[in-house]
Amino acid sequence: MSMEMTAWHSLYMAMHAEQDKRPFSKETLKRIGRFAAPHRTRLGAFLVLSVVLAVLAVATPVLAGRVVNAIIDGRDLGLVAGLAALIALIAVGEAGFGLLNRWLSAGLGESLILDLRTAVYDHVQRMPVAFFTRTRTGALVSRLNNDVIGAQRAFSDILSGVVSNIVTLLLTLVVMVNISWQITLLSLVLLPLFLIPARRMGSRLARLERESAHHDAAMGTQMTERFSAPGATLVKLFGRPEQESAEFATRARRVRDIGVRTAMVQEVFFTALTLVSALALALVYGLGGYYVFTGGLDSGSVVSMALLLTRLYAPLTALASARVEIMSALVSFSRVFEVLDLEPLVKERPDARPVPDGPADVEFDGVEFGYPKASAFSLASLEEVADLDDRDEGQVLHGVSFRAAPGETVALVGSSGAGKSTIAQLIPRLYDTDAGAVRVGGTDVRDLTAESLRRSVGMVTQDGHLFHDTVRANLRFAAPEASDGQLWDALRRARLDGLVAGLPDGLDTIVGERGYRFSGGERQRLTIARLLLASPRVVILDEATSSLDATSEAAVQEALAEALHGRTAVVIAHRLSTIQAADRILVVEEGRIAEQGTHEELLAAGGRYSELHRTQFAAAEGAAEGAAPGTAAARGANGAGTPSRGALDPA
Repeated sequence: MSMEMTAWHSLYMAMHAEQDKRPFSKETLKRIGRFAAPHRTRLGAFLVLSVVLAVLAVATPVLAGRVVNAIIDGRDLGLVAGLAALIALIAVGEAGFGLLNRWLSAGLGESLILDLRTAVYDHVQRMPVAFFTRTRTGALVSRLNNDVIGAQRAFSDILSGVVSNIVTLLLTLVVMVNISWQITLLSLVLLPLFLIPARRMGSRLARLERESAHHDAAMGTQMTERFSAPGATLVKLFGRPEQESAEFATRARRVRDIGVRTAMVQEVFFTALTLVSALALALVYGLGGYYVFTGGLDSGSVVSMALLLTRLYAPLTALASARVEIMSALVSFSRVFEVLDLEPLVKERPDARPVPDGPADVEFDGVEFGYPKASAFSLASLEEVADLDDRDEGQVLHGVSFRAAPGETVALVGSSGAGKSTIAQLIPRLYDTDAGAVRVGGTDVRDLTAESLRRSVGMVTQDGHLFHDTVRANLRFAAPEASDGQLWDALRRARLDGLVAGLPDGLDTIVGERGYRFSGGERQRLTIARLLLASPRVVILDEATSSLDATSEAAVQEALAEALHGRTAVVIAHRLSTIQAADRILVVEEGRIAEQGTHEELLAAGGRYSELHRTQFAAAEGAAEGAAPGTAAARGANGAGTPSRGALDPA
């Protein structure tokens, strides 16, 4: 490595030194060793080659000095040719070994990235839903990208660099002292002039880089939010394009100004170091020339000393920054391990068994549940806060017991925050109960395999999430082996085949971010088609139609009738008109089942359900009276577009 390259490397590490002062434990080193263990053969070969390359790097200057002496002394031309051939052979060897070493380095580093990324990705997938609701996606993705790559550098760059630099430094010092200890000592005296500018300039550049990164992040956030379909719509609706552009331009200009200042600081730094390098070489040639004339050295030794000088400064400078590099890599490892150390709240038991065959019922038996504290599943660094909000939210469910028989539809109604969605999330085991049991097919969900539970329980949520992919890919997420014929059959049953067939690319149409190219009702029907492909025995509908207009709701209800046919269903609904035909209705209040019965029975009881019904339908009648005849509001209030009682009837 040349002095210029070493200077840049030293400057870079100095710029980032202040950002890597986070603690790590000795256990981190042991875990790094366990990750490296499968690659120990490649690692050993990598280190051996690094030592060989260090030896070859020192051999060339020594041989060059002998060539000069042979030429000056007028010795046999064959000796000069032989030494030149040996130098050429060493150069070829350096090139070949360098390529091989780089191949080993790249393979080792990329294999480590693969191991770390897959470990983190697999682990994160086992985390509870609450983990994702609290974690900032960008911070989590950074662990899979920036921190994993930072950890990889510990093996691909730092380890070989430390080993080869130590060997190179020791060999160089031995050779230089053997040639002239006086010149060697004076060369070391100049070393601080090589390192101090990097430290001082590095601190200044670090501040500029952090400021630039802050503005870059702000611009990135602005672009991410404003370039999404909802964000762009909001900007247009409120007529703020000019203000948005001005705000973005202000940040962009600031980044430009910082870039200019950074470039000038770097140029001053390199100019200073180039001057120091020139002075060091001048010292070698001047003092060496003096010793040549006084008989203390020969000309070849002066040439060797000049060439060895770069072999001395480069490893010394690199090793001076090695601690920063090592600490930075260890911090990256510790940040990755921090995620891996989060224990999943839901774990599959070793003796877990599949859901029994045949029709499946759903049973809650004295279920008690409270959401866990944040410290049990989250990290402050992933939430990007100083401290976690670790308050105990208290019990959400209190002794909930009910059973949905095979093929039966049970509806859950009640006030917001009463615990309805929590009940729904316990069935597919997104969380585990604190007490009591949730059973599917007569077996506690904690005793079932996760794979069989996923196959047996399907869920349609309010937002109807879709990936930014084709219609085909979104459908096949539930059934990867489904044929096109099966996809079209599911779309037909979801009352969406005509719409998809009319799209320019049919099944290959990109749905857009979160399905934004489709209306709310169309997105819901697409998620229902996906559910039909999965063909679960138990269906959970969590406010699946709450945000739809009357027309869209009618279409979705027809699709839901197909989805619920012959299946056990647990339906959460805000609008009571959508669940009147349910076999049984449970009124959930403050985490308890306050009432249960059929629609008629609960109305006759005159309790909480009757109150909710009276409130909703009084509001609907008032809206209908205030709407002009024939308008959409009047039609919706008068029942047009409202599903029939059979819409949710599995029969």
